[in-house]
Amino acid sequence: MSVLSEAQGVAHPPLIADTISANLRATCAEFPDREALVDCPAGTRWSYAEFLDDVEACAMGLLSLGVAKGDRIGIWAPNRAEWVLTQLGSAMIGAILVTINPAYRTHELEYVLNQSGISVLVSAPSFKTSDYRAMVHEVRPNCPDLREVAFLDDPAWGALMDAGRRSDRAALEVREATLSPDDAINIQYTSGTTGFPKGATLTHRNILNNGFMVGEMIAYTERDRVCIPVPFYHCFGMVMGNLACVSHGSTMVIPAQGFDPGLTLKAVEAERCTSLYGVPTMFIAMLNHEGVDDCDVSSLRTGIMAGSPCPVEVMKQVIERLGMHEVSICYGMTETSPVSTQTARDDSIDRRVSTVGRVHPHVEIKVVDPVSGETLPRGMPGELCTRGYSVMRGYWDQPDKTAEAIDADGWMHTGDIAVMDGEGYVNITGRIKDMVIRGGENIYPREIEEFLYSHPDVLDAQVIGVPDVTYGEELVAWVRLRPDAQTLTAESLRAFCDGKLAHYKIPRHVKVVEDFPMTVTGKVRKVEMREASIRELGLERAASIETA
Repeated sequence: MSVLSEAQGVAHPPLIADTISANLRATCAEFPDREALVDCPAGTRWSYAEFLDDVEACAMGLLSLGVAKGDRIGIWAPNRAEWVLTQLGSAMIGAILVTINPAYRTHELEYVLNQSGISVLVSAPSFKTSDYRAMVHEVRPNCPDLREVAFLDDPAWGALMDAGRRSDRAALEVREATLSPDDAINIQYTSGTTGFPKGATLTHRNILNNGFMVGEMIAYTERDRVCIPVPFYHCFGMVMGNLACVSHGSTMVIPAQGFDPGLTLKAVEAERCTSLYGVPTMFIAMLNHEGVDDCDVSSLRTGIMAGSPCPVEVMKQVIERLGMHEVSICYGMTETSPVSTQTARDDSIDRRVSTVGRVHPHVEIKVVDPVSGETLPRGMPGELCTRGYSVMRGYWDQPDKTAEAIDADGWMHTGDIAVMDGEGYVNITGRIKDMVIRGGENIYPREIEEFLYSHPDVLDAQVIGVPDVTYGEELVAWVRLRPDAQTLTAESLRAFCDGKLAHYKIPRHVKVVEDFPMTVTGKVRKVEMREASIRELGLERAASIETA
């Protein structure tokens, strides 16, 4: 009788039964003098005792603005210390932190502000080419719930922190006493097939425990110093990074506001980091950086590579050239807090370069027939499903979308095609959905297609992903033009998208066609489009790269 593709994680260590703030307080009591946070570009650092003081000041400052339990607080900023203070401070008062992608433009910002009902927004004034202040000013008249905006580096942020420092802590104690580990604490938006993002709603229990278990898998202690160049707005940064550190007394190291390979390597050297995070694109950039071989990275022992499929050769170089002999690969999705499988630090090199590991503690996984829902024998490809403490509460204010993703038995259907081997190791072989993963960013073509329909020359549009050596995948738009349309080029289409879509959602390639390849039932054959694009763009080498 064949063994089925199902596995259940071990039941140890036990799940943390605290809220995020209670766990933070326990860590600070145990390791008050250990460094909690280092912001390299700002030149500032905090011990855990100092960090707790500023988190409390942020929490009480938010209370002074009238933030109630369950209110939504938006954070729109690159990686900087204030982001972490807002993350922990909002959790301390039971507010729901809505993390906003720094690459968003007005189109996406306005939707997120209104869909989640954000009442207080903490925002950077600008980042790279994005003028956040101007964009907030543009959309604010259309966002009736938004009543307060505190721009970092402005008097408003300083006033919030000062008000918190002057406040009576009794009010904070009263609020904390009302919190439960099962309260919603975070909304993270994932691109949606309906044309707009969906807000995955996560609890203290979800993200605190997932961060803790990720850290346990790579043996974090208070002596670890974790370099976090991945963005905080995503689970990789704020959960696998920040909460993994806080739950172990480890140090969070911010190398730069946005990813820079040179500054990341410099931070590893200067701060003697023991762990380094990144999506494959980031590690490729670091390995190819001209100064990589001159940097002393001998302090590294571990780290995490996740976010998109990892080329096997890149993983080998990370181990050999960066000395990350205990590096781990993780697989997951925002809706599962995020990690469901992970390689162990004592797994063989072969396992760590060719699979995404085995099931996480306290989690169940199975591989099912996408049509019948029956669990498949090991070795057969099917849809990966996961169940356990880490599954989100649901999509914010979208019960219909929640029901499509989580079945009646609590299984989250990932839409990813996986194969489980005889020892329970998982390999991700494809995606049922059309999702494209570009440099660790999840992109759903439908959202971009609907936006392209607004172009005056576009009659119809189909967006697909094609392999790319640097980013894993890039976007190609196949478009049908209106009869009276002018010639459309990739440059003109990108110009149309610029400032309205996040940069990573703008198609790199454009193909104008008379018709799309169709099935006999009238469905667009995106597989055929992808194959044709690979041939026409000469991407055979990128398509041949082996990944886990």
